[in-house]
Amino acid sequence: MNIQIAIDGPAGAGKSTIAKIVAEKLGYTYIDTGAMYRALTLKALNEHINLEDAKSITDLLTNTKIQLKPSSNGQLVFLDEKDVSEEIRSNEVTKNVSKVASHATMREIMVDHQREMAKQGGVVMDGRDIATAVLPEAELKVFMSATVEERARRRYEDNKHRGIESSLEQLKSEIAKRDKLDSEREASPLIQAPDAIFLDTTELSISEAAQTILELANERMG
Repeated sequence: MNIQIAIDGPAGAGKSTIAKIVAEKLGYTYIDTGAMYRALTLKALNEHINLEDAKSITDLLTNTKIQLKPSSNGQLVFLDEKDVSEEIRSNEVTKNVSKVASHATMREIMVDHQREMAKQGGVVMDGRDIATAVLPEAELKVFMSATVEERARRRYEDNKHRGIESSLEQLKSEIAKRDKLDSEREASPLIQAPDAIFLDTTELSISEAAQTILELANERMG
């Protein structure tokens, strides 16, 4: 049987990279919900919209088309028919996405889109509130984390690979701040679902973490 796999956790825990591998190994669809919020943040920044204004952000979403498309280079993100897969990973978007993602009315619309994408099963979805709000009935729920220091180091290496200059200390500060914003927001805060399995990836390689989730998935499908 095809199951729903929900992976939650803070920024830099390795969710997206590991979720992609798990989806590929299982022949499942990968849905990066964070990319959807990033795309909306990019549009809001480009249009100089007040990121703190819930109504403006919600109205923006209702007039925005966000699509996730698989490709040989991984998942591509399209915003109003334009490929923004690289643009949404900029420092400016990363610093501001938590503000945009905090608005309850906008999240309700986004969650409806995400549930629709996942309703047939055979999906691996990652984000902040997948197990608690988007797919509360998912057969496998994993809460993935790592130390702030390790997550900052990974983000630093990723930025270097992308040609983005960054400071390790500043990244630590930004990640800690984002953790606080994500876990304290009123709408769907970042919390571990009671029936989710905690996976600390601080000392794990990407392949080890992916293998752990694959074994859990096979148990559920067993």
